[in-house]
Amino acid sequence: MTRTHNVRLRRSVMAATAALAVTAGVVAAAPEGEAAQTTPKLSLIAATKMLTLDSWKEDPGVYLDLGTYLTAEGAPFELKVTRKSYKDPVVAEQVIHDGDKTSTKALPAGLVKDFSGLPGFAQITITDTNREVVVNKTEKYCPNNAAGRIDPDGPAKSKYPESCPENAFTLGSVWGVEKGWASNTYAGYSSTPVELAAGKYQAKVSVTKRYRDLFGISSKPQIINLTVRERSWDDEEGAAGLRGKSAASGHSGHDMANMKGMSGHAGHGATRSEAPAAPTSGAGPSYNVGHGPLIPAPPALPWALKKASLRTATAPVGDGPGRTDGSRKAPAVEPNAKRPTGKALVPDVPKPDLRSLPAYGIEISDGGQDVKGKDYLAFSANVWNAGPAQLVVDGFRSPGKELMDAYQYFYDAEGKQVGYTPTGTMEWDPRPGHEHWHFTDFASYRLLKADQKETVRSGKEAFCLANTDAVDYTVKNANWHPGNTDLSTACGQENSISVREVLDVGSGDTYTQDLPGQSFDITNLANGTYYIQVLANPENRLKETDLDNNSALRKVVLGGKPGARTVKVPAHDLVDSN
Repeated sequence: MTRTHNVRLRRSVMAATAALAVTAGVVAAAPEGEAAQTTPKLSLIAATKMLTLDSWKEDPGVYLDLGTYLTAEGAPFELKVTRKSYKDPVVAEQVIHDGDKTSTKALPAGLVKDFSGLPGFAQITITDTNREVVVNKTEKYCPNNAAGRIDPDGPAKSKYPESCPENAFTLGSVWGVEKGWASNTYAGYSSTPVELAAGKYQAKVSVTKRYRDLFGISSKPQIINLTVRERSWDDEEGAAGLRGKSAASGHSGHDMANMKGMSGHAGHGATRSEAPAAPTSGAGPSYNVGHGPLIPAPPALPWALKKASLRTATAPVGDGPGRTDGSRKAPAVEPNAKRPTGKALVPDVPKPDLRSLPAYGIEISDGGQDVKGKDYLAFSANVWNAGPAQLVVDGFRSPGKELMDAYQYFYDAEGKQVGYTPTGTMEWDPRPGHEHWHFTDFASYRLLKADQKETVRSGKEAFCLANTDAVDYTVKNANWHPGNTDLSTACGQENSISVREVLDVGSGDTYTQDLPGQSFDITNLANGTYYIQVLANPENRLKETDLDNNSALRKVVLGGKPGARTVKVPAHDLVDSN
């Protein structure tokens, strides 16, 4: 299965203007003898006071993208979220910008439990025409959600990442709303659709008290007059013509039922279907480097058209609002025009630091129609770069040869290339779900017995590198906007003469559990305790700052009998997620 081409490479701009309700800023406590520092002025606004949302017969329920935004004025709103290790809880602090100076303020312990956003941030109450409350719920808020500029003097681009990571093994993240910008409060995939009959309603959205008190946000709620209409894509004009086209998200051969079961991230594998939203909501697409299919902001493409185009797979719809066919290439992935010349040199400059995350998405699978009578232990794996330098590998092909020669490049503090070294080869992988160039010996998967000494099975070692997950954006030189985030821009084609593969600082590369080679054959393996080992740079061919932190283990307990094997996956320290 191929990694999705539907990578979001830009933020959307708000589709409607709104009058700003500016509230007074609050003053953070300062140490005795020092001047107090002003926090950003935060306000909740609504892009529109009247809104129509759709309930589709084929996908009942209304997604409450109500067009409410949190604005930041005077200074950016920034949060740093980290954990020291998987044995430590997630902690968060506010980074307060005062001109060229910064200070921090710790958020209450336990307020933030993961890296997906601020829990219970928005209070949503919906009443019907009889003033009866029909919806009363809270939703989390990711400050990195789809955003737009609301102040013409604000920065043209936001410096903050474009989503909040959902990978359970994330180590650090930065959330923020740029000064003069507004970020959609809609929770996207974290938002559960609600049952609302067609008709008129009134929605009240406010920030819950604990966050109003914590960040000094006005208590004024936003009122939206809401119309819910029931629709069916079968009845939509032009839907029949769209049925012959492939998904805008680039999926082929995967139906909606299969997508709904995906819990992995946007790595090398299937992606979950997009959360429906009104096309003019202003909450346009926001790609999640760490994220993948769990996108916290809704797409701009109407859900009816998306579902219609998913029905069959022929030619892609092409680039447009809320979708991409992968035709845009990021500058960072352009390889050198020709292979390097001169003496190979590994200079004394910063180098990448490859580390592995513990395996996740672990499950038992069979060989299907292709390999009958087999039991497999499938899993997802991620190798990431802790920096402080990018991993840059170019592959060059001699005419008529099947393999590319691979070279690792090194750069000084100004970004000038100052050295290179040969580092193996790249090979073309023709298997369905791959069909791109793999750099060999990047990582290895092994299944170890309980004593962790004997390798029982080995996995693949060739990979295409892409920045699919934001693992730790708090490390030195982390790039919050990596360029090559999907296979279509990173791994070349069968007729490519050269390829550049980049693993940026702070990002990791996920391979999901349903790809060929991403499993162990356990058909004849005894029940008991084992460890899945994800090992980066197994042959030490790549030059790194540290070679002692490349391995990660995940405990599994196999049970059952042939044809009905089971697997239990204990929590990994405080991370109880598979």
